[in-house]
Amino acid sequence: MNFFSQVAQFLTTSSNWTGTNGFLAQLGRQIELSAVAVVAAVLAGVGLGAFLGHTGRGSFVVLNSANAARAIPSFALVTLIAIQPGIVRLQQGGFVAAAITMFALAVPPILTNAYVGVRDVDPAVRSAAVAMGMTPRQVLRQVEIPLALPVVMAGVRTASVEVVATATLAAYVGVADLGFNIFAGLDTRNNAETFSGALMVAVLALLVDLLLAGAARAVTPEGTRRTTRAARQRGTGLMWRQAAARS
Repeated sequence: MNFFSQVAQFLTTSSNWTGTNGFLAQLGRQIELSAVAVVAAVLAGVGLGAFLGHTGRGSFVVLNSANAARAIPSFALVTLIAIQPGIVRLQQGGFVAAAITMFALAVPPILTNAYVGVRDVDPAVRSAAVAMGMTPRQVLRQVEIPLALPVVMAGVRTASVEVVATATLAAYVGVADLGFNIFAGLDTRNNAETFSGALMVAVLALLVDLLLAGAARAVTPEGTRRTTRAARQRGTGLMWRQAAARS
């Protein structure tokens, strides 16, 4: 039996999909863990990033510190957190350690995009809002953040895919998510099981990416979409004309 036949057999065996450690249960834990981390990162990152983009105060230190934190390997971080006495005593210490690690992974792209999105709002739009009598807080909440949403969603999309793909490390600290089969297959040298687990993670990450791409499109104002399409069409037309001229 060749390798892909073994993978197909593993994925089509009903017992691998049911039970507390079946694919369906693992998928639920993976989604739960990823959702907790990303939602917490959105609440923290969008709020802080929007504030920094609006005021410009402390942005250099905060943004560089957040991006520097990305240099810490997630595997090392989840291990260090999981062995802390306060975490070990928790009933779901592994889940908490993994959630904190995924939160740390998700914050930088969301924070950066929120900052850039708010900072790059047209100054004329801000001036018009102030001229209408809006307070700085109203300008931020009712003008800058709505206009920055497409950029913010791009950061959320990036962070979500990274978290979904990396959350498999939670299996190392006792959370039986989709990483369970990857680690189990590596321990037993069962390449079909390892490949099947990795394939499930890749499919989930792709679905999350497509879902958030649709969400990003939904929050993008129609005028911005038309401008983007027009720019893309102009660029395509220019490339065709240049190609024709060279020929």
